[in-house]
Amino acid sequence: MTIRVRFAPSPTGFVHIGGLRTALYNYLFARKNGGKYILRIEDTDRERYVEGAIEEMLRSMAWSGINHDEGVVLDGERLVQKGDFGPYIQSQRLDIYQKHIKTLLESGDAYYCFCSKERLEDIREKQKSEGLTARYDGHCRNLPKEEVQEKLESGEQHVIRLKFPKSRDIEFNDIIRGRVVMNTDDLDDQVLIKSDGFPTYHFAVVVDDHLMKITHIIRGEEWLSSTPKHVYLYEAFGWEMPKYAHLPNILSQDRKKLSKRHGDVAVEDFLNKGYLPEGLVNYIALVGWSPEDDQEIFSMDELEQKFSLERVSKSGGVFDVNKLNWINGHYIRESSVERITDLAIPYLIEAGYITEIDAKEKYEWLKDLVSVLQDRISYVAEIKEKAVIFFKTEIELKDDESKELIKSDHVPQLLDAFKTKVEGAETVDEDFGKKVFKEIQKETGIKGPNLYKPIRVVLTGETQGPDLPLVIKILGRQNILNRIQYIKQSLNNS
Repeated sequence: MTIRVRFAPSPTGFVHIGGLRTALYNYLFARKNGGKYILRIEDTDRERYVEGAIEEMLRSMAWSGINHDEGVVLDGERLVQKGDFGPYIQSQRLDIYQKHIKTLLESGDAYYCFCSKERLEDIREKQKSEGLTARYDGHCRNLPKEEVQEKLESGEQHVIRLKFPKSRDIEFNDIIRGRVVMNTDDLDDQVLIKSDGFPTYHFAVVVDDHLMKITHIIRGEEWLSSTPKHVYLYEAFGWEMPKYAHLPNILSQDRKKLSKRHGDVAVEDFLNKGYLPEGLVNYIALVGWSPEDDQEIFSMDELEQKFSLERVSKSGGVFDVNKLNWINGHYIRESSVERITDLAIPYLIEAGYITEIDAKEKYEWLKDLVSVLQDRISYVAEIKEKAVIFFKTEIELKDDESKELIKSDHVPQLLDAFKTKVEGAETVDEDFGKKVFKEIQKETGIKGPNLYKPIRVVLTGETQGPDLPLVIKILGRQNILNRIQYIKQSLNNS
């Protein structure tokens, strides 16, 4: 048996970080077991359909490196489909659903329901007032065939419902959660075909998974309570049931299901902030799954080798931005300076530090700037905040240590000596930055932290930071002189 899994998002908006993890776990399970990973679009809820959402989702998946073997793909700006089990867009499969609903109607496992929205709402309100679970009361379950035919011929609006047997336990084994049992008396006669002729999720998903030969269904725990409906549909059709694995939710810090109100939750949010795909994927893999050892940094190849559904937790995993930033920072430090520079340039332009022309003409200078900051950022958008020290004269002293240090008695002499060296240098570059401190030490006797730290504070506003010779090269002669002058004026005015 060839293992086949699928990720089946609805094009209703952005790609949630939980959706990315579901896709990732399906992808890893397929790769680990030599199987196929399919991407199917479930777009039968036409009221929630968002134009362009499919394309945006495919771009997010391509960015993340979670590539599918079959399904919908982007060819430039055009949607195309690859694979032998299509169409892979549900709205293009309506004739398939109509064929299969007839099978259930003929076997008596489904029935026409002509109840109006008003009647259904009245039933639900009455049930709620009596403390009962709101569900369909079965009013149309046993209508005479003649009456049903008459209503259909007159064009009366209707849906088609699943007819559950009474008082029967439905059970299945979940790879993550073990044995799950639910009695049909606690289930609603689920709508299978809506009044607009489109199938509901519960019907289409079973038909599609069977016809696409899906062997394992790996999805979020919100679908766990619906699974008995799907299990019964497999039985009604006489089909072999796939294996199920329901993933725990991703939780916020207050242990509620992660949502927009908690901040960034869309893949696009993290992409737009300059997170690297390998950083986000590495972190997301660990939110709900743990390896057998304490390894935390994984390449995609390593994840493919080590991932298993048996190591997925039953309880929800908390989304920890600090942990994400730590992992993503690792990948930024490991990346080439050219890659991070290319990613940083749009943020520097957005901040008004450089122009598009600068990005081309001063690329080597920008590489130096990025190399200084590369190990100080957790995601690339932080470059806007970190790079400000290179684009303004007014140096903000970051802490009390910096403020006290700059007031030391020897600082005026040190600044005069440094200023003279900068003005007299043929070129203010990295080599100049390496030798100037030795020269000042020799001429003034100032050495060690008393020499380096005040100069660093003058240039950056901080006592700790990037390598000073490279900072000197990036700033250049005029910026350094401007900063010396600014600090000297500040000292005179204090």
